[in-house]
Amino acid sequence: MSISQSDKFEKRTERDNFGKVDIPKNALYGIQTMRTVKNLSFSGQLLKNYPEYIVSLAMVKKAATLANLEAGILAPSIGSAIVNACNQLIQGNYHDHFIVDILHGGGGIGTNMNVNEVLANLANQSLEGSLEGSLGIYTPVHPIEHVNASQSTSDVCHTSIRLAIVRGFERLDQELIKMHDTMDKKSQEFMGVTTISRTCLQDAMRVQLGEVFSGFASVLKRRHHSLKESVLSLLTVNLGATVIGNGVGASGKYKEVVIRKLHEVTTLNVKLRDNLFDAAQNIDDLAHMSKQLSLLATSLIKVAKDLRLLSSGPEAGFSEITLPSVQAGSSFFPGKVNPVIPETMIQSCFQVLGCDRVVQAALEHGELDLNVFEGMAGANILNGLQMLTNSAHSFTELCLKDIASNEERCTELSNTFIPVITELKERLGYSAVSKLMLEHDRESIKNLLKKMEV
Repeated sequence: MSISQSDKFEKRTERDNFGKVDIPKNALYGIQTMRTVKNLSFSGQLLKNYPEYIVSLAMVKKAATLANLEAGILAPSIGSAIVNACNQLIQGNYHDHFIVDILHGGGGIGTNMNVNEVLANLANQSLEGSLEGSLGIYTPVHPIEHVNASQSTSDVCHTSIRLAIVRGFERLDQELIKMHDTMDKKSQEFMGVTTISRTCLQDAMRVQLGEVFSGFASVLKRRHHSLKESVLSLLTVNLGATVIGNGVGASGKYKEVVIRKLHEVTTLNVKLRDNLFDAAQNIDDLAHMSKQLSLLATSLIKVAKDLRLLSSGPEAGFSEITLPSVQAGSSFFPGKVNPVIPETMIQSCFQVLGCDRVVQAALEHGELDLNVFEGMAGANILNGLQMLTNSAHSFTELCLKDIASNEERCTELSNTFIPVITELKERLGYSAVSKLMLEHDRESIKNLLKKMEV
């Protein structure tokens, strides 16, 4: 369901302790959502553009409602209506009614109230049999008294953002598997191609081009594994802890069953944090996961930069490999083709590093009993995951798969002076070769090695 153009002119009015606010007539959100939009928006990054987060919020609300039903907190009719409303959001419906800025201040209150109001209105719609007439009245289902029963913004958003990150990682996980497999195949393909290595950007010994690519594949595999472990650690959550960890406002029965209900709703191996006060105060689990993502990004920057260097030329550079041509590289030089896919990957990774800095700042600036910047940390992780997923797909499909080796150029470079000297050193020793270099010119020394190989 979407908000039509006519709704901009047809309004309903809702009131709270701060006054009254006009809201589009058929909007599922209410006054608390509108206050967040008017008071706290700055980034243009709206919650409706983060479907994983909306679905995760709905899953948490569904689990909480099921726990409230089992604990006898909600009447069956009200609980059933809320569960049905949650299912609508989980199925991807009504996401355009999530209009708060995902980076708003206030510890995530706008996010929680946006989902509470949407669910309350959907629940009342199902009970009333009609959307029109039920909006904003909250009878019989109230966004706080019923939808938010036994919860607070703190434990709802804490849990939901972690579930969203786990869900958001799934696509990147698959892209990284494809990238590693492709890199591994290229390593095997190039294992018979001898070229030159470089240290300090200077000529070094001979190396198989496949060995170079095996290093790329290995670092990618290691960083992928570490990132995945850090993501799975986010399944330890604090639902039931309410605001600061003492669970005030939630019944013992609710707290006893809510994590089990969350497991049933999500099918994920969610667990309760050991110390719920720690969970409210500290977001180092998010910071750790973000740091692993940034380490992956840093490693991919190195790989992408190496591909740019190895493909530089085609005549005045290294030119040891050829990258696929995907588009014209210049509006000035006819026929010039640039390494635009590796450059896109590099820029994507720069953005991921920027997102990580925000996450680390959110950790650093937490105060006292609740880190109110947790939502911003989670949103930036979701941004980083999305960007890296997209760029990883392009990197594999448009670059890595069709990289070719320039064997003639590799052979030429492998037979230059420093690789020859290195070969001689292995046969004659460092001192003997140093003496030869004082007594003979480069061509004489290269010819000596050729004679020894005959």
